[in-house]
Amino acid sequence: MTLQMLAVFALIVAALVLYATDKLPLELTSFSVICALLVLFHFFPVYDEAGKPALSPMVLLAGFASPALLTVLALLVLGEGLSRTGVLDRVALLVHRAARGQLSAALAIALVVVALVSALLNNIPVVVIFVPIMQALAAQTGRPSSRYMMPLSYAAILGGMTTLIGSSTNLLVSNALADLGEAEFSFFSFTVPGLVVAGAGMIYVLFICPRILPENPSTSGQEGATGKQFKADISLEAGSPYVGLESVSGFFPGLKDLTLLAVYRDGRPIYPPFDELRLKIGDTLSVAATRDQLRAAVKDDVTALYPRLSSTVGEDEQPPRLGGGTQSMAEVMVKPDSWLIGRTLRQIGYRNMRDVVVIGLERRTRMQRRKIDEIPLEAGDILLVQGRRRDILDLRGNKDVILMEWSAETLIQSHHATRASAIFLGVVAMAASGIMPTEIAALCGAALMVLSGALSLQGAIKALDSKVVFLIAAALALGVAMQETGGAAFLAHGMLIALGDAEPSIVLGVFFLMVAVLANVLSTKATAVLFTPIGVGIAREIGVPVEAFAVAVVFAANCSFASPVGYQTNLLVMAPGGYRFVDFIKAGIPLMLICWLAFFLFAPWYYGL
Repeated sequence: MTLQMLAVFALIVAALVLYATDKLPLELTSFSVICALLVLFHFFPVYDEAGKPALSPMVLLAGFASPALLTVLALLVLGEGLSRTGVLDRVALLVHRAARGQLSAALAIALVVVALVSALLNNIPVVVIFVPIMQALAAQTGRPSSRYMMPLSYAAILGGMTTLIGSSTNLLVSNALADLGEAEFSFFSFTVPGLVVAGAGMIYVLFICPRILPENPSTSGQEGATGKQFKADISLEAGSPYVGLESVSGFFPGLKDLTLLAVYRDGRPIYPPFDELRLKIGDTLSVAATRDQLRAAVKDDVTALYPRLSSTVGEDEQPPRLGGGTQSMAEVMVKPDSWLIGRTLRQIGYRNMRDVVVIGLERRTRMQRRKIDEIPLEAGDILLVQGRRRDILDLRGNKDVILMEWSAETLIQSHHATRASAIFLGVVAMAASGIMPTEIAALCGAALMVLSGALSLQGAIKALDSKVVFLIAAALALGVAMQETGGAAFLAHGMLIALGDAEPSIVLGVFFLMVAVLANVLSTKATAVLFTPIGVGIAREIGVPVEAFAVAVVFAANCSFASPVGYQTNLLVMAPGGYRFVDFIKAGIPLMLICWLAFFLFAPWYYGL
């Protein structure tokens, strides 16, 4: 063991502790590791066979331009595009319809869909979309959502094991193989063993995991019924899903998520109870609902919420002067000294003020039954507005309202769903068929997602996670340092000495278990990069196919089930599920052992060991 090798091992241990304890921001830890490596090999260089420094700054910083890193970032942009255009929401809606109200069936369908989608898409946006779905399924029966949040994360991780682009970890291992002079993975290189391991894990996730998870009352899913209620008007035009609905016993069952205050027909209000009333084109529904319920009610066609204003009776209404491009929604509060107080939206024409349109109103007192454009505004009223983000931010200088910047959110651009789906499917087809390398297809797809208008440039930039950038760069730097200092070969040789003359299948099984345990302490990406050269070294030393050990790294690094810090999706479900660290240990260790056993029994036969 050389001084440089010992120093690299010390840095790995230090980074591992800092990542696990979260005492420093992940980006700062990763950047500090890179700086430490740069300083170490500047004063204590390692030379290659030609007598040149093997770990120059260019080599150690190459991770920032790694094809694997750029591919991961491109996939994040593609996933954001699918999310912003509502493609994943449509998948979620199909789950609801297929379940037909049966919780057990809905849970199984949702988890299987998550696993299938995660095989082709980054796991994080998939889990983000399905968290509220699982909460809704739990709320329908009053069961705690803590029973279903962790299985959601596990299903996404298992699905990501089956294809090259299913997880960024897989891409990192493939890229590391190329750096070591070995053949890279193809799109379906490990799909067969992946289906075996993921299938065994899914049985546990579907039938056992929900039974051993805690019932946290605070996550029962009931909180979805609370939230700020806005008064809004929904205009029924041709194609509206509410045209033709008939009242039953004075109510409209098809409007279960909305509180219907009145129906305006031919300028006259009809108040509840609604006896033998059939909704038709031209009606205006005066409703009370949360922001989420309003968006769901108009199915992303927010124009149905635009108040039908006119300056005088009989005058043709001018269309709203909204800017083109991606639309956002935000809340503004009427100031106590505002000129708007006592005036209605019809009188002030606020829909054309600064290129935004008012689509809802919230007042602390009782809900008004009048149409939104007939209600005199009061100090403290909250107006729900829509417009381009920059037009909404311009309201910061308005003397009459206060912009609540935290409330701003980008609206789903459902009219771009077809092109976003086509771009994503094109990327998958190019990568799967081998027409283009995965990194080229993914980067071109990310560019097309922005150029086509399916995703704004700001949205694409926001999708780029700085944690991913620095973590992968640091992990790649540590990996190349281990390789060049001989650390990887040292560990591989030490493991072989400890195992003696064990069969290759035993060596493979022990190696898998070692990587899986460390993946729950260190991140999956860092573990994959660090242990790929070790696995290659072991395979070379015992004379077996390198692919078996490389695939073991892929699966074992993905077995980050027993810790919330192992993978981002575990962190995503921790708060919605109300979990503690020990909950992941209790539910994750059995799953990790099941995956290990499935691989240990199948892989030696499959790879001819």
